[in-house]
Amino acid sequence: MHFLDAWTELSPFDAVRLLGPLALLVASTFIPGRRVSRLAALGVAVAILPLRELAAPSLLSVAWVGLWLLLVLLPGEPEESARRPLSRGRGVVESGAVGVLLGVALGLLLMTAVARQDMSHEETRRASLGAAFLVVGILQLMLRGHLRRALAGFATLGLGLQILHGAAQGAQLDPDPGTAVGLLVATWLTVVLGLRVAAARERYAGSAWVSDAHDLHD
Repeated sequence: MHFLDAWTELSPFDAVRLLGPLALLVASTFIPGRRVSRLAALGVAVAILPLRELAAPSLLSVAWVGLWLLLVLLPGEPEESARRPLSRGRGVVESGAVGVLLGVALGLLLMTAVARQDMSHEETRRASLGAAFLVVGILQLMLRGHLRRALAGFATLGLGLQILHGAAQGAQLDPDPGTAVGLLVATWLTVVLGLRVAAARERYAGSAWVSDAHDLHD
């Protein structure tokens, strides 16, 4: 298949360069713990500068690195000693399973759509890599129950959109350079606003767990 050929022709170094950050994010999605999340964010930050598939100017790439370093340096949540939410939500396992199934279905749908396109191998890799980051970002938002831990999901979505934008630039006759800046600014604002909401809930309501939101009265 054209899609498989686009990936199997890669050297081991390029395969690690492209898939390594994605693998770290997938691991941090399913493995709990602040250390795992920080390691994944650090791995993505290190991998961004040599990621030419991002198709962003040097200054924008540095700004993306800064965003992921921010996630590395964020302090742990105040209730770190009590990792469980205040209220025990019912159906957590069922909702998690539904989230995984939806993520897998969405991933298969996007990969099938990319595989059906008549693109070069490089464009196929870019499009499928961007779609994979989108799926992982959605999974992080669905499966992580704490607002601070979900911030990486927004950053992952923004990074996936930037990679897809880089893939689309080749098909545009007159690409707009402001689009990449807009994606970066929107991702930064989303992460910063999410951090403010989490800090406010921790300060005034005592918990930033999503499952506690309906029990808290600010």
